[in-house]
Amino acid sequence: MSGSAWRSTLWSIVGRVKWHGIGIALIYAITLSIFPGYITEDVHSEALKDWYPIMLISAYSVFDLVGKSLPAFYFLENANIAVAGSFARLLFYPLFYGCLHGPSFFRTEIPVTILTCLLGLTNGYLTCILMTLAPKAVPIQHSETAGIVIVLFLVAGLVVGSFVAWFWVI
Repeated sequence: MSGSAWRSTLWSIVGRVKWHGIGIALIYAITLSIFPGYITEDVHSEALKDWYPIMLISAYSVFDLVGKSLPAFYFLENANIAVAGSFARLLFYPLFYGCLHGPSFFRTEIPVTILTCLLGLTNGYLTCILMTLAPKAVPIQHSETAGIVIVLFLVAGLVVGSFVAWFWVI
């Protein structure tokens, strides 16, 4: 295959999986901008003291695992809904912000724990769905390339999320 034909094919693949990739990038940008920095630095518990961040990290990890296991029982075939779910995760920002500066009920352990569990669950589930659907969106001979493209979107999300995490500190 010539260089220009290969580039054309690559851009065609990127065009077919771009929304899957944007969803993946958004998932990880949101997750890393909140977890673990916000969870370990900004929330405090009088009852649980130093165990609170450890409990939240454990809860996130367990629910992320559950989310990654859920597609074995219910696999969402509609990529548009999965991408919309990725965008819906933007609601975590005002919700976690409310846990820092909102009404006193939001600043307790229960809302933060529930939000952390939901963050992990949606991270695991939507990642698994989009990473599985992206290679299926192209002809089979290009599915490996589509997988590589999706991983590049994932890396972009990791970089953006790590950068945005600093805004919780500011």
